[in-house]
Amino acid sequence: MTSNRRSFLKQAAGSLAGMATLPAAFAETAPQKMWFDISLAEWSLHKALFAKKITNLDFPSVARKEFDISIVEYVNQFFKDKAQDKTYLNDLLTRCKDNGITNHLIMIDGEGDMASPDASKRAQAIENHHKWVECAKYLGCKTIRVNAAGQGTEQEMAKAAVESLSKLGEFAKTMNINITVENHGGYSSNGKWLSGVMKQVNMKNVGTLPDFGNFCIKRGENHSCLEEYDRYQGVKELMPYVKGGVSTKFHDFDANGNCVETDYNRMLKIVKESGFKGIAGIEYEGSTLDEYDGIRKSKALLERVAPTI
Repeated sequence: MTSNRRSFLKQAAGSLAGMATLPAAFAETAPQKMWFDISLAEWSLHKALFAKKITNLDFPSVARKEFDISIVEYVNQFFKDKAQDKTYLNDLLTRCKDNGITNHLIMIDGEGDMASPDASKRAQAIENHHKWVECAKYLGCKTIRVNAAGQGTEQEMAKAAVESLSKLGEFAKTMNINITVENHGGYSSNGKWLSGVMKQVNMKNVGTLPDFGNFCIKRGENHSCLEEYDRYQGVKELMPYVKGGVSTKFHDFDANGNCVETDYNRMLKIVKESGFKGIAGIEYEGSTLDEYDGIRKSKALLERVAPTI
């Protein structure tokens, strides 16, 4: 055997030995798997939608092509008169299929006060939500989000909310649809109040959609918050009643890409310790960044922070 051949074989053996250690090295730097799925809440694009730069029918394509997000959350305001329009809904479903989109939930606004002490108003609100339960079923969603709004004392509204949610939950149960309540102002932004309502409802398909940022109980002029519930305490109180999702709220970011108003290390730790393995919806509501840039920064933060929790 020539010396050149011996040298070649020795180098080859050394290279193979080095390659054998590569998997371990790569394992140390490989990104860790996310413990929740990410969805995009349509409200993140509300400026573009209200300005008619895009439509609700465009939303599935935008979510996939612009942000590589394959799960979406609709807002009924952007197809308000289409809940029972099968032609429209079929068009939307085709676009979802074309873009590999999974429909997760519909956020319902403007259909009446579910926590009104007035029985006739509650009855009308419940009836108004029926078509959205049916729409959610048709679109393949698992959930609709409703609001526990109304006028009255804390006790009156709690009693009214329990009654309305129980009745709507019974209707939705026949279609395997969840009814969730978001902390969305007033008493619903009091984690103790809303968790107490859920404890009384005590139904498998009725629960909460904790929003990390909506904990203002009382507002003043220019939408300023006069009374705010502790967001970390509130999320901790609402997590036991979650039905499939949380709403990750973002407004502003610092130079390092961290959310200014919410400590996501702390918040996501609360969520993970609850045993949550569902869907985290991105809801960007900032004004300093373009909506598209804000969504991208929101997603980047979740993908960076979540694996470290």
